[in-house]
Amino acid sequence: MSEATAQEAEEIAMRQRAAGVLAGASTAELAECWNAWPNRPEVEYLRGPESGLVMVQGRIGGSGDRFNLGEATVVRATALVRGGGLATECVGTSYVLGSDPDHAGLAAVFQALLADPGQRDLVLQQVIEPLQSRQATVDAGSRAQARATTVNFFTVARENSGGVEEDDE
Repeated sequence: MSEATAQEAEEIAMRQRAAGVLAGASTAELAECWNAWPNRPEVEYLRGPESGLVMVQGRIGGSGDRFNLGEATVVRATALVRGGGLATECVGTSYVLGSDPDHAGLAAVFQALLADPGQRDLVLQQVIEPLQSRQATVDAGSRAQARATTVNFFTVARENSGGVEEDDE
């Protein structure tokens, strides 16, 4: 793999990670980050935010044949940011599950800021990494709570297979 291709792959992975974090954040968290943003640029929405439906597909057994599971509401937005210390005008797009236009709009703004080389590190440090850390903490708590309620069916079967036999009469 050439150096340019490796850099492109790294850039794509970073943008995908950021898109996932922004989509998983709450509107209040994104608004808090935006309100604290130094030297905010001018924002113009090129598209939306607008709501629509997407068809959600599943797979039998996780890797088998696809089937249509149902529809989900999504909001998409495309934002152009300029000024505010940006080197150039930058465009960002977001797709967010649900029907909150503010969530999609703010996610698109931060995606646009990520496209500016001078703002990328600031967005990663002040927005993406803190949000990702909060999401990881919440996910860890949810996993711990789920593990605490797990039933070991082998243990239950062994406990119930002991010496007393029931009559079926």
